Amino acid sequence: MSEKTVVIAAGGTGGHMFPASAFAEEMRARGYRIVLITDERGRRYADKFPAEAIHGVSAATIQGVHPLRAIKAMAAIWKGLGEANALLRRLEPVLVAGFGGYPSLPALWAAKQQKRPILIHEQNAVLGRVNRLFAKDAAAIACGFDRLDQLPSSAAARKHPVGNPARPAIVAARATPYPEAHAGAEIRLLIIGGSQGARILGEVVPAAIAMLPEALRRRLWVTQQVREEQLHQVRRIYAQAGVRHEAAAFFSDIAPRIAAAHLVIARAGASSVTELQVIGRPAILVPLAIAADDHQSANAESMALVAAADVVPEGQFDAAGLAQLLATRLNDVHGLSVRAAAARAAGRTDAAQALADLAEQIGR
Repeated sequence: MSEKTVVIAAGGTGGHMFPASAFAEEMRARGYRIVLITDERGRRYADKFPAEAIHGVSAATIQGVHPLRAIKAMAAIWKGLGEANALLRRLEPVLVAGFGGYPSLPALWAAKQQKRPILIHEQNAVLGRVNRLFAKDAAAIACGFDRLDQLPSSAAARKHPVGNPARPAIVAARATPYPEAHAGAEIRLLIIGGSQGARILGEVVPAAIAMLPEALRRRLWVTQQVREEQLHQVRRIYAQAGVRHEAAAFFSDIAPRIAAAHLVIARAGASSVTELQVIGRPAILVPLAIAADDHQSANAESMALVAAADVVPEGQFDAAGLAQLLATRLNDVHGLSVRAAAARAAGRTDAAQALADLAEQIGR
């Protein structure tokens, strides 16, 4: 491998892999060779990852598992460390960039042992457990939001708020103006709940919309991502309420759907919040209550502080309350356009470039 090889270590979810992919594309455009280290789960999100090679290493999480399973997990991590050590010695990268998730642990651990420069990128407003473990060893800790909780005080001087690298389709959708909606015109509502939907959104949102006044329901066009087992029920509720709708378990073209929406209801994962900010759309955010360190509530704060989103804790998310909030927001389309502008003003389209600049400063 060339002396200009960058190894990217990323966990097995879209929230880790999509920003890593955008960073990889930028580094590749600057002449670097890109190698991805992940696990078998991560490979599912890596079919279009811009890397010369993708290597799987053994990995596991020991968080909250039975002691016997913890022993098995530690064995997998130890095996992964050996595999990652061998890979780094062969590749001799100028930099190892970790994007979080337990599959990134073996590569970052190997980089620490071999004293190779480490760059960490944290997508959420709370430093994840693996990134937290290596923060003191990293040359820089880049972050998606200005707020970064759980950052060790010894690493505070190396914090760089660069934003979250967004996929090209999301950046391109930023050029789409906020859709106008005159009195009596159609209003488009988009509901997304992560890559596989969210059960609570499938239960609460259709019931809330069915409670809206008929005149408002007939103006709506609802697009909702729901779990496969909820599809029939969700479609039935909308049909009975006379609401035009499209419901599916997955949408591959999420960027134009966000761009077409007047209002979005979503979880508050880092990718979702970033995409809403980059494109510039107002939202009702429902942070996942069981998210580690309540990081989704911290993510949502970036939109709430600029009045671009309403944040509803999961424990308070019910049909009656949502119906009241929706009636208020949807009957004030001008207010929604103001919220959209606030969201857009908070969005960064240069995050991949800023992160790449930081990587080039660190790489030896």
